[in-house]
Amino acid sequence: MKTYKATGINLKSIPFGESDRLVTILTREFGLVRAVAPGVRQPKSKLGARCGLFVVNDLLLYEGRSLDKIVQAETRNSYAGLSQNLGKLTAAQYLAEIVLCQALDRQPQAELFVLFEEHLQRIEQIPGAIARDCPARVVAHLAQGVYHLLALAGVAPQVHYCCTTRTAIAPNFSHPQWQVGFSHRAGGLVSLSEIAPRQPLDPYRSDKIDGYLDAIGLVAFQHLSAPELSAWDSWGEKYRQSNPNEPTLDTVWVSVEQLLRNYAQYHLGISIRSAALMDTYTNSAVFNSSR
Repeated sequence: MKTYKATGINLKSIPFGESDRLVTILTREFGLVRAVAPGVRQPKSKLGARCGLFVVNDLLLYEGRSLDKIVQAETRNSYAGLSQNLGKLTAAQYLAEIVLCQALDRQPQAELFVLFEEHLQRIEQIPGAIARDCPARVVAHLAQGVYHLLALAGVAPQVHYCCTTRTAIAPNFSHPQWQVGFSHRAGGLVSLSEIAPRQPLDPYRSDKIDGYLDAIGLVAFQHLSAPELSAWDSWGEKYRQSNPNEPTLDTVWVSVEQLLRNYAQYHLGISIRSAALMDTYTNSAVFNSSR
């Protein structure tokens, strides 16, 4: 019997046979592994709870011809806090869909593993009251997680320069109607004042505009490349002090996430199924303007 050890996080689990489950696991050492968890659907199974979504286990696996088998599993972390809020759980599932698209079979994926865990921790640690009353805060963490995953894959959008002219783009707060374009095909920002007039019936132009960002939206987008969102929080606090009559800034993350979502789907060639549930979460909650 050929066995091997790995540390993995469960990304997906489906019923398999009469009492088993087929678990898709992202491991540090071997990338994406699909393994059968025998007997876990039986009431007294010791493996049952260890095969839940986002549970991190130290695993002993048996290598089969087509599917591996989980022999032992010792839980290191379960991210139980994610299931206490619909938005946090949905955000985690959203990121997992992207990870499933990026992960490779039978190849070390330590960097992807660490990055995914880091963003799961950040989402889990959002206080319950904030996740309930200010869903845009969850969306902000989701958007940064998506950006970082795209950056790891080498396809993150350009958020500081025009993809057509290569000139730096800074938000212009002196003109209330100022906007910058966003193009999936071009790879990010497109300066509307610099590009040549677009042919309205030509959908194949490399600078085709798929969306727009105002000044605040651009600031938010440019903060995605930072290691954490603390810099955005500091900027937002200063902006609110200078503009006390402005509505909440956090809601800008909803439009930023939607732009980034469409960009990710375009470049990864997937449809993010959890996105619809995320829309339901944000639309059903009342944004707290004091956040």
